[in-house]
Amino acid sequence: MQRYVITSMHPNAGKTSMIVGLAKALQKKIGYIKPFGDRLLYRKKRLWDYDTALINSIFDLEQDPAEMSIGFDHARLLYIFDKETIKKKVLELQEGAGKDKDILFVEGGKEISYGVSLYLDAISLARSLSAELVIVISGKEETIIDDIIFLKNHVHLDAVKVKGIIINKVPNLEDFIHIHLPKINLLNMNVLGILPHHEELSQFSVHFLADRLFAKVVTGESFLNRPVKNIIVGSMSANAAKNSPVFHEKNKVVITSGDRDDMIDAALDSDTSAIVLTCNIEPSPKLVSKASEREIPLLLVSPDTYQIAKQIDVIEPLLQANDSKKILLIEQMIKKYVKLEEFAGS
Repeated sequence: MQRYVITSMHPNAGKTSMIVGLAKALQKKIGYIKPFGDRLLYRKKRLWDYDTALINSIFDLEQDPAEMSIGFDHARLLYIFDKETIKKKVLELQEGAGKDKDILFVEGGKEISYGVSLYLDAISLARSLSAELVIVISGKEETIIDDIIFLKNHVHLDAVKVKGIIINKVPNLEDFIHIHLPKINLLNMNVLGILPHHEELSQFSVHFLADRLFAKVVTGESFLNRPVKNIIVGSMSANAAKNSPVFHEKNKVVITSGDRDDMIDAALDSDTSAIVLTCNIEPSPKLVSKASEREIPLLLVSPDTYQIAKQIDVIEPLLQANDSKKILLIEQMIKKYVKLEEFAGS
């Protein structure tokens, strides 16, 4: 069984999406574990990691997501385990997830050093499992180069086998390959792939937004798959909004109090993916009916407009199991830009 530890230099580099794309493209029986969880979910009175639940659902692994991680809290794990018992637990996770599988993907925490005090960082995991290390690097062009040089010069990788690096979310692919790839090759780092930034992958759906805001869907439940590209805070008058070019952008979400009939009506007459109704105020039945006719979801939340805008501003557009278009796009990108032959016969 092939074993890969997937890590990154910084959070939100695309590790989980990379695992999904590789697993889909390689078309082999896969197992998955994430020993140190960092995206906590509370489901069915148990603690899960978001990514374990996602991978489990996409690939029908029939594992208990709660048993695909050892834990989530540094202090608690430090109290319970030492180096040897941590390694034992990691090997137990591997045994359970890797049975009858061709490939085991092991996802590291939010960055390469995360969990080092617990021996659960990516390098320690690769060493414990005799796995190959794949490092995902993303960011601005100059920071990508900084990260690669830092990795080469200052991170001790002698004790593990490094499969290579995957450079992700590159804004201008052709320029990057022309200008920077020759310098990277001089560092003797095995570049497994360079993937371009794709706007669709950085967006989320109305369904995802509703879930994150714990919103009640007043109407439009069948249209929650709409993409969200722009967020508009409807604090101005309806006339001012109509005269603003921003208000006429496509796939927008308008945040406004439920008693702002003028703003809600204006949003319903434009290209709107959803309206978030704040202060737990439902609009008039007439506007609810109009939203239903226009197939525009109305999402009801308790906090005020300012608080909801702050919440949305920090939402990370995580992949969801029902994002079939995104999953297909990721698979196609992996097939096109990653050297899959490097993973085929290790």
